[in-house]
Amino acid sequence: MILGRVAQTIPVVIGVVVISFILTRALPGDPAVYFAGPAADEASIAEVREALGLDKPLIQQFFFYVGDLLQGDLGTAISTGQSVRADLAARLPASLELTLVALLLSCAIAIPLGILAATRPGTWVDHLCRVVVTAGVSMPTFFTGIVLIYVFYYLTGLAPAPLGRLDFIYISPPHVTGFYLIDAALAGDWNTWVGVMKQLVLPASTLALFTLAPIARMTRASMLSSLSSDFIRTARAAGLGRRKILYGYAFRNALLPVITTLGMVFSFTLGANVLVEKVFAWPGIGSYAVEALVVSDYAAVQGFVLAMALLFVLLNLLIDIAYALIDPRIGFS
Repeated sequence: MILGRVAQTIPVVIGVVVISFILTRALPGDPAVYFAGPAADEASIAEVREALGLDKPLIQQFFFYVGDLLQGDLGTAISTGQSVRADLAARLPASLELTLVALLLSCAIAIPLGILAATRPGTWVDHLCRVVVTAGVSMPTFFTGIVLIYVFYYLTGLAPAPLGRLDFIYISPPHVTGFYLIDAALAGDWNTWVGVMKQLVLPASTLALFTLAPIARMTRASMLSSLSSDFIRTARAAGLGRRKILYGYAFRNALLPVITTLGMVFSFTLGANVLVEKVFAWPGIGSYAVEALVVSDYAAVQGFVLAMALLFVLLNLLIDIAYALIDPRIGFS
């Protein structure tokens, strides 16, 4: 049952809370020194440390932290002066929107390319798939982003300035979901929607070039395995049409490992798109976590890790549900 899967995630979340608390305390630097300022003396730093609760024993700090978590309080970020929950709520939609658009673009290219490569092994399509996969894995995301900016913004002027989610000539859409594309569409402001999409093209393409490699590779391998199965030969012998065999049987059976790969790619991309966010000045959760790490902002780092853990748990639950929907032989028992 789904409730059973949810119950299985509770120990994972508890483990993440404990490990993130211990690891953040092992970070070099002292947040009290940063918060007190460069001109502060030892007495002022000690007062700040006492105000932040960092003068208490580690086990006592942990129980205070867990008590605040149970009340929905993630603490206050030293680097921004705001609550961590507010910071995450403001920045997480930006990262999710970028990641989801990049994955949609990646799937639109990688899955058809993998299917074509599997149905035409040894042809130029198959070789093109291998070249794309190799290039996507080989090029670092920050290098790809810089090249795209140089070509499409600096040389040709086709893309807007890589300075965040929306150009300064536009007004941010009314906040509903935090996803600018959805909020602009709900408001009926299609001019802003186009502006948001223009800002998304280059960073999403950068991530898509990196993520399409594993998706295309897995699609090709799964389709090759499925097309060589006995049930496909039986379907061909029964005289079924090529499209029915390819998409109704082969692709549906090859879809499970592709979905697993999509889940892994999404998880990795959401946590590792910090380089893309830095290159394109994207106000996402990745850049927020790096800024918090630099100043040893315990609350912000712990909030980031906990948010990522909850997202991964939710993603794995959705993948399990998708398995049962695609293949009824897979249940929740």
